[in-house]
Amino acid sequence: MTCFGLCLRGTTSPPHNQIAEIDEEISTIENARVYSYKELRDATENFCPMNKIGKGGFGSVYKGRLKDGKMAAIKVLSIESKQGVREFLTEIKVISSIEHENLVKLYGCCAEGDHRILVYNYLENNSLSQTLLGGAHSSLQFSWKTRTKICIGVARGLAFLHEEVQPYIVHRDIKASNILLDRDLTPKISDFGLAKLIPADLTHVSTRVAGTLGYLAPEYAIRGQLTRKADIYSFGILVLEIVSGRCNTNKRLPIEEQYLLERAWRLFKKGELIQLVDALSGDDFNVDEACRFLKVSLLCTQVLPKSRPSMSTVVKLLTGEMEVDDEEITEPGMLSDLMNLRNQKNTSSGSLSVGSGKQVDSSSTSLNTTMTHGTMTFTTIDDRNS
Repeated sequence: MTCFGLCLRGTTSPPHNQIAEIDEEISTIENARVYSYKELRDATENFCPMNKIGKGGFGSVYKGRLKDGKMAAIKVLSIESKQGVREFLTEIKVISSIEHENLVKLYGCCAEGDHRILVYNYLENNSLSQTLLGGAHSSLQFSWKTRTKICIGVARGLAFLHEEVQPYIVHRDIKASNILLDRDLTPKISDFGLAKLIPADLTHVSTRVAGTLGYLAPEYAIRGQLTRKADIYSFGILVLEIVSGRCNTNKRLPIEEQYLLERAWRLFKKGELIQLVDALSGDDFNVDEACRFLKVSLLCTQVLPKSRPSMSTVVKLLTGEMEVDDEEITEPGMLSDLMNLRNQKNTSSGSLSVGSGKQVDSSSTSLNTTMTHGTMTFTTIDDRNS
């Protein structure tokens, strides 16, 4: 049996009418190149484990060389995934029609039989979560200049999605593992499976809660109320992680330091934000610039959505085109408050309603929570060893 066959053994194929729906949907999407399953199997040497470069709830990602010689990241969606079909089609629709320096590029897809595969440009330096933050050890050096480049690049990518695309796009899952890095450490926003296209005439949409706890805006996590401001909150948390070099939650630290955003707020009030800057940023960082980035992250995480700046304003604040007004910075929306609400409202079945009838699993005490269909599956991401 092939490597790929072993991965799929024991799974149930989707119904034939579902396969027909996928084929029909893809045929209506412009700019979506369709690869044969054989092409992608050959590109990855039969989906051999040696070529696997990533794995998640959606399935696995393999490195492969296409017929034209291009290296590609080949994302194989698991047949077992309940979300697979919807996310597969969403990702193709969203990313096939847009292009930006700070977004991953979709080469095409495969929907042959019961296979659902996405083909992206290959990015040599993996994700921020694997290189800068917890888990994996990396030889990459993240100087202050590199960190500013990453923050500004992600901000520009989000500004493009929020303000230059019609209908505008809310990503819904901005986090370190979804920021990929190319050879030059240019950041690329990836994984558009949860993205929402929102017409300009709507102020918000009410939707199932999906994303990762620690990055979730309070109004979205609690009420399922989605706007561009939810992405902006997530971006603020990401900037804190990039500047400090640590994950947003680390249960191994003393209680007062476990939540990164809360520590940043306390340091801001004391005028000591500079303590948050990663010692491994090198000697090239500018104190005023570092504090400006941290203040921007606090502006992005304000508890009231209307108090958060737009992403185009964020770009100007980060680049120094606009000044940060300290008076505008108020207390952010804290993760501990959300966790306390979760604990207070546990039902007899061990669940908490979030949004419109969404149930949140509260059986675990770990943080950094991955949410799917409104359900949180708790998985701890270790902080980087330093």
